[in-house]
Amino acid sequence: MPFTPFHMGPGAAIKAISGGYFSLMVFGFAQIAIDVEPLIRILRGDNIVHGATHTYLGAVIIGAFSLFVGKAFCELLLRLWNKIAQLKYLRWLLLNPMISWASATSGAFIGTFSHVLLDSLIHSDMHPFSPFSTANNLLYILPTGWIYLLCSCLGVIGLMVIIVVGAWNKWAIEIE
Repeated sequence: MPFTPFHMGPGAAIKAISGGYFSLMVFGFAQIAIDVEPLIRILRGDNIVHGATHTYLGAVIIGAFSLFVGKAFCELLLRLWNKIAQLKYLRWLLLNPMISWASATSGAFIGTFSHVLLDSLIHSDMHPFSPFSTANNLLYILPTGWIYLLCSCLGVIGLMVIIVVGAWNKWAIEIE
């Protein structure tokens, strides 16, 4: 997949279902972190783009990095966002700047493992079980266009649910 945007679709759907038990921000951080290696390889002109970070073993390492660094970074971004949202007509956009360890953990590891899984369906240079096996039995089991469509639909539906539930919760709090 061409970097992170399509990977965020399943993340939005997971967030819509799991709510506070999943951090979409840490999930996004993990998506970016895992794609640093392919970006460097593309810029260098390497023949193989998906290396060690795009294995399940690499997903564990990038997931742990995303858990600790990503959680702290995302909380910093949320605090900065809240400073901006303190303006008179933006207060309804204030967010809780704390990310629980449980939601950060699920966001980080679901992020990296789902990334490897989705890329295994599309990229022929993927060896998700390396160094134990070079097999990629998931390659092309679905047409690439279907995978992009599925990720896009999951993203649209997930974001719609997140927005509706978030608006409902804010409205319900104001009524009480």
